[in-house]
Amino acid sequence: MKTNVPTPHINAQIGDIAESILLPGDPLRAKYIADNFLENVKQFNKTRGMLGFTGTYKGKEVSVMGTGMGCPSMGIYSYELIHFYGVKNLIRIGTAGAMQPEVKLRDIVIGMGSCTDSNYMHQYGLPGNYSCIASYKLLSKAVHSAKEKGIPYHVGNILCTDLFYKANTYNKGVTWSEMGILACEMESAALYANAAYGKANALCILTISDSGFTDEVTTAQERETSFTKMMELALDIV
Repeated sequence: MKTNVPTPHINAQIGDIAESILLPGDPLRAKYIADNFLENVKQFNKTRGMLGFTGTYKGKEVSVMGTGMGCPSMGIYSYELIHFYGVKNLIRIGTAGAMQPEVKLRDIVIGMGSCTDSNYMHQYGLPGNYSCIASYKLLSKAVHSAKEKGIPYHVGNILCTDLFYKANTYNKGVTWSEMGILACEMESAALYANAAYGKANALCILTISDSGFTDEVTTAQERETSFTKMMELALDIV
């Protein structure tokens, strides 16, 4: 583990961050979790507005910090958490768009694998295409917890894309939906790759915030404060 902390992006010392961390994209969602779910909370980061907190949940030490949007931002924060602060379990809790008609607004999607159009994996110089997958240890715990809580969920492949707004010329071949992709988001591939490279555990738990099949969308306020099922699910498995 590297010891030159604080890092350029996280203003924390060794020991300030727990071995298990929840990673919402929105830093205000991190604050909401700290305020409403954790006890004995201490803030460890506000650099660049990316709020981070450590506290306890049912007696277990856990941290939560925002990561921003996209693979580059997730790549920076997850890399520093693993290699500088010794974090072992990283759980992204984010929002996603439905890519199958059976995946409804506010449903939970657990990302078993992450396809991507990002160039993030090219840095490793592998002689082929790397398959970004979740930690089975965390995945199995999440499924077990969802069953116990009676939370409806979907498990499968998700898409991590660099493009929120796409040109009309994008993707004229087979669609991701036709390949069975459940939902689309923007950070999971970088998280899964960094965890694999750093020998850590990672999982992506998503709440569906919009659907092209029904044209339903949720507000920014709803995404920040009302998607509590995925928060509880993530906290249960750390």
